[in-house]
Amino acid sequence: MSYKIPVSVLVVIYTPELDVLLLERADKPGFWQSVTGSKDSPDEALRTTAMREVQEETGLDAARYALSDWKLENIYEIYPVWRHRYAPGVTQNTEHVFGLCLPHRLDVQLAPREHLQYQWLPWREAADRCFSSSNAEAILLLPSIS
Repeated sequence: MSYKIPVSVLVVIYTPELDVLLLERADKPGFWQSVTGSKDSPDEALRTTAMREVQEETGLDAARYALSDWKLENIYEIYPVWRHRYAPGVTQNTEHVFGLCLPHRLDVQLAPREHLQYQWLPWREAADRCFSSSNAEAILLLPSIS
């Protein structure tokens, strides 16, 4: 079994009007989040991870839009329900935050094994809907970053 690398990206996808795209997890219905995912290999660049995850989870080509590294890093405890995906003894993940600004709300193509549905929400509502505190905190930074 290959274990997940405990280094991930969080990509907040938003519009200039600060509408935010949220995805509902297929493995945890009711859990809403931005695009997120782990590095595929230790040497994969974080920007590459962010672009790959956006493509896999939404069908969007991040290279066509404004992808920015927010230079934010969150270290958090991996939820026990997902720890089996990591090597024994790994309990923390380091998450790197990116933003992807789209010109307007776009329809996306979800990966059905990963997400059930998506929605666009104003930034404050999106932050309130997220199950992850680091995701909500990132969204709340939008007015100062964009």
